[in-house]
Amino acid sequence: MAAMRDAESQALTFLTDLVAKARKAGADAADAVAVEGVSLSVSQRLGAREDLQRSESRDMGLRVFVGKRSAIVSATDRSPLAVAELVERAVAMARLAPEDPHAGLADPALLARSLPDLDLCDDAEPDAEQLYGKAAVAEDVARNVPGITNSEGADASWGRSTVALATSHGFAGSYSGSRHSVSVSVIAGEGTAMERDYDFTSARHEGDLDEPARLGRNAAERALKRLNPRRMASGQFPIVFDPRVSNGLLGHLAGAVNGQSVARKTSFLREARGTQVFAPGVTVIDDPHRKRGQASRPVDGEGVATRPLTLIDNGTLTGWILDSASAHQLGLQTTGHASRGTSGPPGPSTSNLYMQAGKLTPKELMADIGSGFYVTELIGFGVNGVTGDYSRGAAGFWIENGAIAFPVNEITIAGNLKDMFRQLTPANDLVFRYGTNAPTVRIEGMTVAGAG
Repeated sequence: MAAMRDAESQALTFLTDLVAKARKAGADAADAVAVEGVSLSVSQRLGAREDLQRSESRDMGLRVFVGKRSAIVSATDRSPLAVAELVERAVAMARLAPEDPHAGLADPALLARSLPDLDLCDDAEPDAEQLYGKAAVAEDVARNVPGITNSEGADASWGRSTVALATSHGFAGSYSGSRHSVSVSVIAGEGTAMERDYDFTSARHEGDLDEPARLGRNAAERALKRLNPRRMASGQFPIVFDPRVSNGLLGHLAGAVNGQSVARKTSFLREARGTQVFAPGVTVIDDPHRKRGQASRPVDGEGVATRPLTLIDNGTLTGWILDSASAHQLGLQTTGHASRGTSGPPGPSTSNLYMQAGKLTPKELMADIGSGFYVTELIGFGVNGVTGDYSRGAAGFWIENGAIAFPVNEITIAGNLKDMFRQLTPANDLVFRYGTNAPTVRIEGMTVAGAG
């Protein structure tokens, strides 16, 4: 970890100097961000090793303001000559840019004064042989399950990155994070009756990964359960979303409460702040401070202190996720949700977004369903963010008399997100596996278009 701290210190020294050079060249204000990373990934298929990829990157971006005009320039070369040219070009571009009344750095009063330790970085750095070993176990276990006839392969990867930010109005900070992952996808059946499924695990720390053997068994069992699917007639039915796909509903919510969408009037929830959007009892939280969280961050992309935010409180929409620019447009204050790369301006985005667990088990959630659809896979992206209209291809299992009965596919499910949110009931099986997480959820009265 000492090497990581040295890298962070060097990056901050460089960025602070870069911002000072921009001010000296004529910028009224400036900020600079650097992202450094290293990653290693391997794959195998049908027992044979395939890809081995290692990458290292070191990017930086400089944003300068001349009055209400701004420009962003990114580069990888940190030599003195390249830096001088970068600064000169950025200031010259800003002077020619159109004015933006919402442009500017974050309110100095909101800047983070210290960064919480979120335990995002793991000392472990696996080599290629260790990664190949994980991939091999996952695929071999899956392929040895009777009925598995082919494999799409297994992958294992590791990565570590450092983000550093310095501004001309007093912020300088950095943090590092690591990520480990293993995945496997296999096929059951023969000819035109083949079905595929997968499993994966991803974590900040290697010790938090699921066992590769368990992934292999899960992937195989899921593929086998999908064999011999049926097609169903159309109608209106209760829909139950498996946790592998229910988080997508929160993704649509995140897009609708994004400050940029609200300011542009392109969100179906743009007039809904302070109103009942979900059923009572539903709570949705964005928590950037979750220890070892997949999307945790101790500070946002503008240097603003991050904090947990309850977006849906007992069914009521409390507000928006905002960066400084979108907050200024709406006459509000940033919520510390700015996210950015090295080549573009900040924009609001969620961190660890999740729906709190409900009180019913998934079995209890389905117990009174005479006929319904349990969705495990969604296909396509038929969602209108302006109106909330929702239409997706889907596959999964038919529910009869409160229990999973048989696999189904070639189905389209449709509704409107406004109605879907109000008719949503969460189960009690929330598990944090992604950056956005939700338990099993049930939605009443959606339209199912089948081919039967």
